[in-house]
Amino acid sequence: MEYRTLGRTGVSVSGISLGGWLTYGSTVDAGSTAAIVRRALERGVNHFDTADAYASGRGEEVFGEALHDVRRSSYVLASKVFWPTGPMPTDKGLSRKHIFETIHTSLRRLRTDYLDLFYCHRYDPATPLEETVRAMEDLVAQGKTLYWGVSCWTSAQIRDACRLAGRHKPSVNQPPYNVFDRNIERDVLGTCAREGLGVVVWSPLAGGVLTGKYLEGRPAGSRAAHEKNARFMEKYFTPEATETVRGLVTLAKETGYAPAELALGWCLRRREVTAVLVGATSEAQLEETVQARTPPEEVLARVEAIAQRAPLLSIV
Repeated sequence: MEYRTLGRTGVSVSGISLGGWLTYGSTVDAGSTAAIVRRALERGVNHFDTADAYASGRGEEVFGEALHDVRRSSYVLASKVFWPTGPMPTDKGLSRKHIFETIHTSLRRLRTDYLDLFYCHRYDPATPLEETVRAMEDLVAQGKTLYWGVSCWTSAQIRDACRLAGRHKPSVNQPPYNVFDRNIERDVLGTCAREGLGVVVWSPLAGGVLTGKYLEGRPAGSRAAHEKNARFMEKYFTPEATETVRGLVTLAKETGYAPAELALGWCLRRREVTAVLVGATSEAQLEETVQARTPPEEVLARVEAIAQRAPLLSIV
């Protein structure tokens, strides 16, 4: 496993890290989650990502159960705040009130005294940015989180947060990134590099589409076959997107790399990218991604040629 330093911090995270959106606590039960987490730790994964909104809080609970007997200093744990967690107006957003209440609830679910990373899951136009920044800085000062970050913020929003922050500036950004969604290449990656933020990207395999698993249909039990989760996948099943996937699969056969290795290696080719978040619904599926080899530059150049012809499909 390759480890990379997160921006200008001193913490190192595994280049391939485990995320829990749409899986743990919902489509994957607690026992299976624990087995996947154990296998991930055995394979060198030290970074686990969840959020208060995943499975209505159950996503945090199953991670807490899976990690409760693991030495706390051996892994990096992340969660997030923004999306509604209840019916009241105060149960959402990035107000100081909701941020403070959310992190305490998240800590209880995760069975820990502190988070390593705490993200603003989206930008909140209804709350003054200074209020949000000060609240996150205060949590760092109190030791409730060691670092804080943002997810799916624009370059300008990231810059503004950095200017408003004092001692505890944002340390990490979590945007989507894959051969279909390259929006962060325009200015977000450059801003993160200049401001010292690490970049942890989600959906590097476009929900598994870039592995080629859906070229012949939607396998039973897969995300694309799930009644609710399939809505996040439909954009990837156009003729143009399918042609991109076929090109990637063909290149994989020619070069001896798995399609997932090409897709993940393409993301990690950028020095600004610290880690890619992958999901896994079984130990076998996890094994396929954590053992991914980094293709050489000449192969990645061919992946880039495919990416240049791919349709641009924004995830958010």
